[in-house]
Amino acid sequence: MTKVAAPTAPAGHFPKDRFRIDLAAGTVTCPARLKVPIIPARQGGGVARFGRACQVCPLQASCTSSQAGRTVSIHPHETRLQAARARQREPAWRADYRAHRPTVERKLAHLLRRRHGGRRARVRGLMRVGQDWRLLAAAVNLARFAVLGVHSRPGAWAVAPA
Repeated sequence: MTKVAAPTAPAGHFPKDRFRIDLAAGTVTCPARLKVPIIPARQGGGVARFGRACQVCPLQASCTSSQAGRTVSIHPHETRLQAARARQREPAWRADYRAHRPTVERKLAHLLRRRHGGRRARVRGLMRVGQDWRLLAAAVNLARFAVLGVHSRPGAWAVAPA
């Protein structure tokens, strides 16, 4: 349930989602209906350059302030990003996100503000930092179990009677 950020553009220009990106055909179409090819990059994705066509376009002031014309970058995982943004517009996804986001954000904030919290790594190396974070999460969960009165019995967990 991670939210994908909406595309933005500086100075109030058209954001990337106003352009029609056709990955199957390898083209990008601007709001003025000018179509240019996507120039592939080595690591995937690519770039679409509108170049001189922007100089005579009636929408240039709303699209770009660059003298070289508008450039649209295509992420290597553009298909996934487009699908995630489409899914985020669904009312069911929004309701589910709003229902779970506050509790997740609160728990992350709780982990970060603890004395040995996750704000700074106490060890070096990705593997050790990951292990340290999991140890912190386990300690917080065990402390929560103690508050709730959950204890271990042979073969099962049980809640203490109130």
